Amino acid sequence: MNGKTREIDIAKNLKIIEWLKAEMVDSVGKLFKTLLKSRNDDREDGLATIIIITYLLGKKVGVNFSSLDKRIIDKLNVSINKAHETEQWQEDLSVLSKYLESKKR
Repeated sequence: MNGKTREIDIAKNLKIIEWLKAEMVDSVGKLFKTLLKSRNDDREDGLATIIIITYLLGKKVGVNFSSLDKRIIDKLNVSINKAHETEQWQEDLSVLSKYLESKKR
């Protein structure tokens, strides 16, 4: 790969990263608006969009999907072990951790 092609690839990657960041902000705003409504479909769609953008942004900055999954599970387990929040919050974290662990199998 010559220098000019590499520069174009870097510029393209930076542009995609900036676009994904803008999409993330837009999606969070849309999610906040949908939380005021009562339709679960809109909430699920907003949350799914944010998760997808997170994975794509991670990939663009050098984090592969499985590493991100592992980090999420590790952070959940640390939070569960700290138990600094209410029992309900700890229970939610435990349920999510078990769900993600079951998907790995």
